[in-house]
Amino acid sequence: MRLTSTVLFFLLFISCNALALKPQLLGRHTGQTYSHHRPVSYKTFYFDQQIDHFGFLENGTFKQRYLLNDQHWHKEGGPILFYTGNEGDITWFCNNTNAKYLNYLTSEQALADFAVLIKALKKTLPGAQKSSVIAIGGSYGGMLAAWLRMKYPSAVVGALAASAPILQFIVPCGEFYRVVTNDFTNSGTNCSSNIRISWAAIDRVSATAEGLQWLSQEFRLCGPLKSQEEVFGFKSWLQETWVNLAMVDYPYEANFLQPLPAWPVKVVCTNLQFDTGVSDKQLLNGISKAVRVYYNYTGDAVCLNTSQTATGNLGMLGWFYQSCTEMVMPMCTGGIADMFEPQPWNFQAFSDECYNQFGVRPREDWAEIVYGGRNIGAHSNIIFSNGNLDPWMSGGVTESLSKSLVAIMINGGAHHLDLRYNNEFDPESVIKTRELEVLYFKQWIKQAVSDCN
Repeated sequence: MRLTSTVLFFLLFISCNALALKPQLLGRHTGQTYSHHRPVSYKTFYFDQQIDHFGFLENGTFKQRYLLNDQHWHKEGGPILFYTGNEGDITWFCNNTNAKYLNYLTSEQALADFAVLIKALKKTLPGAQKSSVIAIGGSYGGMLAAWLRMKYPSAVVGALAASAPILQFIVPCGEFYRVVTNDFTNSGTNCSSNIRISWAAIDRVSATAEGLQWLSQEFRLCGPLKSQEEVFGFKSWLQETWVNLAMVDYPYEANFLQPLPAWPVKVVCTNLQFDTGVSDKQLLNGISKAVRVYYNYTGDAVCLNTSQTATGNLGMLGWFYQSCTEMVMPMCTGGIADMFEPQPWNFQAFSDECYNQFGVRPREDWAEIVYGGRNIGAHSNIIFSNGNLDPWMSGGVTESLSKSLVAIMINGGAHHLDLRYNNEFDPESVIKTRELEVLYFKQWIKQAVSDCN
């Protein structure tokens, strides 16, 4: 997102990469973030940050990394954009994965980190003492941006929370996958219905040794499927593929999770237009072609690896830990309103899995208690932007709550499209959204300056 020359100083916390939230506890790492744009120029600094902001027995500190770009900043009170980092690339966490340090991995501690860092920077950076600060973030970072404004309104004058599912803890568990399904339904004839019947086709074909071999060869898997347990993992991999495609259904070629064509869901659906009566192998041949749009658009992949798990990436492991403590987002599928196999939400089973993985059990209602759920009308100066193609809009704020708690829906928008670079193929909806967001920024800054005088 390129802003006007009135908002020119950038602070980025932890990482420039905005990894997507994962709907499953044990998902798979989908790849790296690539960019065809020139690298953003920034300087890297470290701040001695308190490990525990809410207790007094632990006085230790860690080196909090932040990135600074002041190339175009108008000093002496120029506004500051504070990018609230996401759940990936946490260097300190990667070096401290035992239970003692995991216990400090909470959104509340992260928000306190932000507030302390902002105060320190405004005190020490020449010209920043009277600067207005606006928090900006997407996905989990968007949740943090909104919550930073709610919990520390003296630290930031406003927040842009893009694709921020702050209500995902309390919405019906099937909403997320319903949005995924709608994307595929609207992107091609019979597309979602053929994905819906593909699960049973996989079961039938994989029931024999010959079928397992055929599936492995048809999908060009790096390792052959040898058991029903591996077939279950294969289907989970397919499910996550459809979810990721919906999240990154951008109107131009992009490389957010994987190199992909413009409108990738539409491209996928060209392989899934079968009428009723299609054979299992013919259907699964279409599914395999569709999957390769996501995993091998460049044609460079020799084979497809279904076992590349997110637990090998400690940034994602950190998110899974938070899912097992405070970020409990119920997810379920029914096979009717969505295109997936029925899988009910079972909190006890989820809790047991968390305990086996981390030795902790989740607090089911904690996020709603801490952050207010739908009862946030007393807050101010937050923009909630959501794209109607993004599955995470299911847990987003999609209707304005007041004149200063503003919801913006982006027609034809996928996951935080408004935070991406300008592109000649941007829909008019996102162009207008960015203009409106900047307009609100200016209003907040003007009001903050007025309040100080």
